Amino acid sequence: MPTALGQRLHDLAGLPAEHQQIAGPRGAGHGSGTSVRCIAQPPSPITMYITQHTDYALRALIYLGTSGDRLVTIQEIAERFGVSRNHLMKVVNALIRAGFVEGLRGKGGGLRLARAPGEIIVGAVVRQMEPGMCLVECFGSGCQCILDPDCKLKVGLARALAAFLQVLDEMTLADLVGKSERSILKFLPIVTA
Repeated sequence: MPTALGQRLHDLAGLPAEHQQIAGPRGAGHGSGTSVRCIAQPPSPITMYITQHTDYALRALIYLGTSGDRLVTIQEIAERFGVSRNHLMKVVNALIRAGFVEGLRGKGGGLRLARAPGEIIVGAVVRQMEPGMCLVECFGSGCQCILDPDCKLKVGLARALAAFLQVLDEMTLADLVGKSERSILKFLPIVTA
């Protein structure tokens, strides 16, 4: 049974009681008192994900942003990140169609940014690459939920999505391409898939 101190520490740490173990007085040389230690991993927080398509798009843009005006091949990016060349080709084609990347065909061709890194808004890339930003069924058409007409959850999720995109709208590719990214992409060994 948790002690008052254990309950207080639980309240402060936010750990459920089953993840705590209350110990008695500490041994000699360690002072006296009661300690609480975590005996299991606390539940992980719920995570929002972007699709792999968008992840690869952002990685490709970062790579191109660190390459300056040098032409880069899809194969080079795929090898650098250890990702599927075929999947990356689809991603890059979407980036070209959206006007973020310029693709030059033929011998000596390759890829480069179509705009300056400071002109590429991360939120715009995410909106372009994500097939839909519907967090729940009621964001789309044909919702079957009986709560839809007056659902407060829908309103809260819409506000959360807007806040997520607002943060990304404040970021440009230039913000993502710093000295550390250049060093990592230039000097770390190439990942082999």
